[in-house]
Amino acid sequence: MAKMWEHESAREAEISPPRARPPEAKDAEEVKQALLNILDDFAAEKARLEETQLVTFNIVEDFAEEKARLEQTQLAVLNILDDASQEKASLEEAHRAVLNILDDFAAEKTRLEQTERAVLNILDDLQVEKARAVRLADDLERRAQELEAANAELESFAYSVSHDLRAPLRGLDGFSLALLEDYAPVLDDTGRRYLDFIRSSAQRMGELIDALLGLSRVTRMTMQREQVDLSELARSIAADLARQDPAREVHVRVEDGLIAEGDRQLLRVALENLLRNAWKFTAKHRRACIEVGSSDEARGRAFYVRDDGAGFDMAHTENLFMPFQRLHTEAEFPGTGIGLATVARIVRRHGGRIWAQSAIEEGATFYFTL
Repeated sequence: MAKMWEHESAREAEISPPRARPPEAKDAEEVKQALLNILDDFAAEKARLEETQLVTFNIVEDFAEEKARLEQTQLAVLNILDDASQEKASLEEAHRAVLNILDDFAAEKTRLEQTERAVLNILDDLQVEKARAVRLADDLERRAQELEAANAELESFAYSVSHDLRAPLRGLDGFSLALLEDYAPVLDDTGRRYLDFIRSSAQRMGELIDALLGLSRVTRMTMQREQVDLSELARSIAADLARQDPAREVHVRVEDGLIAEGDRQLLRVALENLLRNAWKFTAKHRRACIEVGSSDEARGRAFYVRDDGAGFDMAHTENLFMPFQRLHTEAEFPGTGIGLATVARIVRRHGGRIWAQSAIEEGATFYFTL
């Protein structure tokens, strides 16, 4: 642009007219020629001015385009600044969120540390309790061994004493019978009544001793486990009871397929005691029903013996399965009080449990698992 203006200045210097001499010193032709030269110079200068004007217009148009581009650039920059402002707000919000999260993490860390301390305290307490439990378990095992040894000794003593008492009792019974038979003529009614009482007491004592020996036997004998058909055993025992007491009208229902794993001899003793018990306590009913079956319980399959006999009050069953515990008097229903205790020991030896359900004059049901 500067070079262009320098060129125009030089051209103006070239066309500047020389200082003319007075017109009277020239002739008309020279004046005319000078005027023509001046007009030519003006024409050339006009062309240059038009060219300069065109260049100026082009420059102005270029400036307009540049201005438009600058305005677009400015608008783009403003948009970028707006976006940057929004991004800044988003970043500030994210920053605040991160700070909140860090605060939450700090609080959570504090809670976790507190929880960790609590867990460690609990673990310490558990270690103490575990040590105490181990000591108690050891003590319990020692006491259980002592109790088992004492029970074994007691069983052995009871077996020996019971066995040794049988001979004197047989002597009492035999000599009482001999007195009744051989000296009947010289005995009055009171003497005979006394001897009858001695005989019945000796026989009663013999039954108790036999029951104790049986109870001791089921505890001491070696078990031989096998599959046992309880249905078959129950039908065999029921047939024996019917033959021994043919006057009774008792209907015995036995479920098929009562298969159990256990010692056949011991399970027969258990079923025999339960069925004899049911037979005895239905004796005052003209018609009786005894049922042998099974049911599904929470701990597995349970077998049962049910009757519709005298029943008993469930409020007095704490010691139902203890030896010599009776819920009925001897006059009502004779017995030794050993039968249910024997059943309970057999069931426990098989790893099971036994329980009863009953109501007065509504019968009784004895359940057991093996």
